[in-house]
Amino acid sequence: MRNFAKLGLFAAAALTLSACGKQEASATAPDNAAAAGVETIKIGQVSPLTGPISHLGKDVEFGAKLAIDDLNAAGVEIGGKKVRFELVSEDDQGDPKIGTQVAQRLIDAGVVGVVGHLNSGTTIPASRIYSDAGIPQISPSATNPDYTRQGYKTTFRMIANDVQQGTALGQFAIDTLKAKTVAVVDDRTAYGQGLADEFAKAVTAKGGTVVKREFTTNTATDFNAILTAIKGAQPDVVFYGGMDAQAGPMAKQMKRLGIKAKLMGGDSMQTPEFIKLAGDAAESLYASACGLPRDKMPGFAAFNTKFQSKFNTEIQVFSPYEYDAVHVLVEAMKRAGSSDPKKYLSEVGKTDYTGVTGKVSFDAKGDINNGAVTVYQVKNGKWQVVSTVGGA
Repeated sequence: MRNFAKLGLFAAAALTLSACGKQEASATAPDNAAAAGVETIKIGQVSPLTGPISHLGKDVEFGAKLAIDDLNAAGVEIGGKKVRFELVSEDDQGDPKIGTQVAQRLIDAGVVGVVGHLNSGTTIPASRIYSDAGIPQISPSATNPDYTRQGYKTTFRMIANDVQQGTALGQFAIDTLKAKTVAVVDDRTAYGQGLADEFAKAVTAKGGTVVKREFTTNTATDFNAILTAIKGAQPDVVFYGGMDAQAGPMAKQMKRLGIKAKLMGGDSMQTPEFIKLAGDAAESLYASACGLPRDKMPGFAAFNTKFQSKFNTEIQVFSPYEYDAVHVLVEAMKRAGSSDPKKYLSEVGKTDYTGVTGKVSFDAKGDINNGAVTVYQVKNGKWQVVSTVGGA
């Protein structure tokens, strides 16, 4: 009886497994049928998905994922053939060395285009690898001018560069805030130092004086020594070139030390995360963002609704630009009738596309034409628009 019982159990188990196998097959069958004869096109995405600025890295990754989902739902055809897009996402941890490693990994994986990297410090060294492979690279956020000054035909950016952003901030400090003296701090990264340099140039050109120039790192959290030195110089404005992960604690420490100067920063400070990190010390401080205000972006409202519904989180800064960057690549493929980078790369430079963020076209170097810079101030715990320079 025990043997018969065991046989019965084995039979039941076999039937159950068989049924499960059939159910799994039937569940995947429609996808397989849909994929029959459909070309899969891989697009790479790189950003820091771990570490202190992972909130920014995940923000752009979400933008890319949403773009891929929307394109696949639309049923895109390239060269008269149905295609399906696949996102290959990599974590560069904001580290230039890892950035080049993952760039090569994407090439080896067979991607035909890349949206990224997030940081200028990883975007610039990785760009050589993409250029050597002939793969178009569109960064949604890298602002260091050197990125598009290397002579590569593969480099494009979706936002204004640091010359435009730093100049707008420097002029704002002198013309609007009526500052006569400024202190400048940067984190020694390609982004932070580049932006700080351009800000200092603009201040000097407008007749202002840089009374202190200090340096930190993109991993520091204690700025008391630097800020104590700055306090003695009594500047009207303190400018920080770096990320929100450092700008937040810096704002808190400035308030604790009784520094009266206003803190200003760039697009990587103009985030919801900065306000969380700085707390009430964020109130009345200034930062810029490259691009139009969100209420002026033609597709932002619909994008924001889809984004929050899908990911259950608020947009940080760059995800709309990442979303548009994916579409720019695909529109170029459609015009060329091919996803082969050798055939569609030249079409990227001819882009004339209106997306979530507005009109997208590039100059001969790959910089966006007429890039806007918007200055914001924290009021009642939220970033509020002060003024915008440029933009269509």
